[in-house]
Amino acid sequence: MIDTIWLCFFLGGIIMALASGEPQVITLVIMEGSDQAVRLAIGLIGGMTFWLGIMRVAEEAGLVRLMAQALSPLFHFLFPSIPKGDPAEGAILMNISANILGLGNAATPLGLKAMQRLQELNPHPEEATPAMCTFLALNTCCVTLVPTAVLAARTAAGSLQPAAIVAPTFLATLAATLVAIVADRILRFFYIRE
Repeated sequence: MIDTIWLCFFLGGIIMALASGEPQVITLVIMEGSDQAVRLAIGLIGGMTFWLGIMRVAEEAGLVRLMAQALSPLFHFLFPSIPKGDPAEGAILMNISANILGLGNAATPLGLKAMQRLQELNPHPEEATPAMCTFLALNTCCVTLVPTAVLAARTAAGSLQPAAIVAPTFLATLAATLVAIVADRILRFFYIRE
């Protein structure tokens, strides 16, 4: 679907340039856009490499596992249907911990593994379980302490204070996570199937 939307934008731009009698604008815009894209990509490499390196050091130092252990009591409240010690528990806790630390690349395989295990526990494979819905909601709006990608993008764009976004991002993701948890609890009350 998104491919169709982009194709419409592209063709619409060409049609407008031809209709206005300025077809040379197409080439100019393509060249300028390509130049800006390359500059942004090169600028992002440094910041992303730095923050991903810092996060990797935190992961290797055991900070992600420590956060997973700290989140364990909350886990059992949010996912009462998952048996203690199940592999899904570890994958979900590691996914959430990685997301909190801004390790989106490391969190993705853990999230896929967790969802796969939740599907194995699912008594109705054609429907999502409450645990799957809760996990999806938390994974979508997880609290973020270090927004790595945003820091890198702001640095690449020449921001004078690229880290100014850290506190607002934390507060926004905290609020989103609390709303997701409350909505999950309310919806479970009305549609519980565990």
